[in-house]
Amino acid sequence: FIFLVIAILAYVAGSLYPWWSVAVVGFVVILIVPLRPPAAFVIGFLAVFVLWGSLAFYRGIMNDHILDTRISVLFLQRQSPLIITVITGVLGGLVTGMAAMTAAFLRTKKRLPPGGYSRTAL
Repeated sequence: FIFLVIAILAYVAGSLYPWWSVAVVGFVVILIVPLRPPAAFVIGFLAVFVLWGSLAFYRGIMNDHILDTRISVLFLQRQSPLIITVITGVLGGLVTGMAAMTAAFLRTKKRLPPGGYSRTAL
């Protein structure tokens, strides 16, 4: 369920706002829905990895992978548009996964006593 919420909201936010809005979506969703940090990272990563990967693949199909092929030759010295699609998904997934994990860490952060330190930490 959280996977779909992040993916749908990231698609809407990505359509209206800059690319980094997917990080804001992952952060806000995990602030609202409590998850452990590893689970938050995996869900945030997979939601945007699948979203951006499928969008990149679909747009590549629509133009016969011309741009993907040129970029892969430019950066990777080989003609493989699928690698560019995977890299696109991984980058979006990492951004959202880290934002979601940050929100999960904020939710689980222990409150320090007045004075700013804990006696057990010393």
